[in-house]
Amino acid sequence: MSVGALMIDSFFKLSEHQTTVRAEVLGGVTTFLTMAYIIFVNPLILADAGMDKGAVFVATCLAAAIGTLIMGLYANYPVALAPGMGLNAFFTYGVVKGMNHSWEVALGAVFLSGVIFLVLSILPVREWIVNAIPRSIKMAVSAGIGFFLAIIALKNAGIVVDHPATLVTLGDLTAPATILACAGFLVMAALDKLRIPGAIIIAILGTTVIGILLGISTFNGVVSAPPSVAPTFLKMDIVGALDVGLISIVFAFLFVDLFDTAGTLVGVAHRAGLLDEDGKLPRLRHALMADSVATVAGAAIGTSTTTSYIESASGVKAGGRTGLTAVVVAILFLCSLFFAPLATTIPGYATAPALLFVACIMARGLTEIDWEDVTEYAPAVVTALAMPLTFSVANGIAFGFIAYAAVKLLTGRLSELNPAVAILAVAFILKFGFL
Repeated sequence: MSVGALMIDSFFKLSEHQTTVRAEVLGGVTTFLTMAYIIFVNPLILADAGMDKGAVFVATCLAAAIGTLIMGLYANYPVALAPGMGLNAFFTYGVVKGMNHSWEVALGAVFLSGVIFLVLSILPVREWIVNAIPRSIKMAVSAGIGFFLAIIALKNAGIVVDHPATLVTLGDLTAPATILACAGFLVMAALDKLRIPGAIIIAILGTTVIGILLGISTFNGVVSAPPSVAPTFLKMDIVGALDVGLISIVFAFLFVDLFDTAGTLVGVAHRAGLLDEDGKLPRLRHALMADSVATVAGAAIGTSTTTSYIESASGVKAGGRTGLTAVVVAILFLCSLFFAPLATTIPGYATAPALLFVACIMARGLTEIDWEDVTEYAPAVVTALAMPLTFSVANGIAFGFIAYAAVKLLTGRLSELNPAVAILAVAFILKFGFL
């Protein structure tokens, strides 16, 4: 074994984890292929908020590379990070378009949530916070974000359109773009069932190529120098985000990132056999710090919340066991910087299937709710439904906390109500009533 190989083995503890450089590289490539769709989807979503698409493309790649590199080198976990699906939709359609805040203020809120997350990761209170929130609410938030993505996907595909009397109605299913979007989703699901790596990105690219051939969209090229990140770099408005009316938005970004990250880390670590004998995650603080630093860096560069990706499990399944897998993913994200023309070629009808597919995956959280206890499932359903129907993740979380606390109180089950949940429920009531 060469000196370089020995150094890599020693740093990442490859022998200890019974893996090899080849297995780690394969794991990294597999993970990247399963999550690379974000470099096409994220710029399209944030462009709807008024942000420069080219700058967001660069910010997406850089935030993913920075966060994943820290996760690999500092925490030594085969977990990749990138701007989170659902959180980017909340950023654009909830905060900017829904609440009429500027994207600079929204970036400021993301930045603040990342800073708070970083502080919580350093302090020994993170586990208490994670455990304080009822499991049913955590699962409902995941499912609710999925429903939020679904309605955006159906809208982008032209399947659902607005209606003055019924709010929404069926769109024109004979439109070429709508037909392609539907076909893309079906192909995506089929490829995933057949366990073909990169099912999402294959379907996106395939749908785009067919659209170009049919003259529905235009081809802008494949490779070029990376666009300038100047339009979004350090443009976050932190002062504006400190407004009292934005507290719930900062909390929503923080809440979703914290629990999504914790759930992803435990899930991926379990599949990789990295949990200790007590079922706990070693170096949890390191992993959470990597995630929070990525969010802070991403907001500074110009993208919504960066978080750990459950797609990392695909790389684990392919053999990845250490941070070397993450390093490979980070390198591939950096290489992606030169594919900006391809990113601008991808149309909305090609990414809509990806949004809907991710929504289907996230909706599985509802299966883990106790459907025999109305005090658990009723607040959970309220949480999940409020997100798409109010077009706000923050509102869904608020309604969920209020409903959970109220139902427990009215049924005489105060002993099951964590003080943190009760305090937050009261705070949300005051917000809706007086702020």
